[in-house]
Amino acid sequence: MEIENKVNEVLNTIRPFLINDGGDIEFVKYDYENKIVYIKMQGACAECFSLDYTINNLIKEALIDEIPEINDVVNVEN
Repeated sequence: MEIENKVNEVLNTIRPFLINDGGDIEFVKYDYENKIVYIKMQGACAECFSLDYTINNLIKEALIDEIPEINDVVNVEN
């Protein structure tokens, strides 16, 4: 449960930037076995042409920097 709390803390620091662009982010789950964070991009961010860049260079980087137990971040699509 501690990792989930840390993930939400990090995502809350990123969220204002996403909301400013008309989007948002939802934390779906953390897979302890594979050390993967599952997220769901929402609003404008879900359809953005730079979605992969946002996930890999903003969200994934921020999460891994703060939480070394994370290996990857995966966006869950509808």
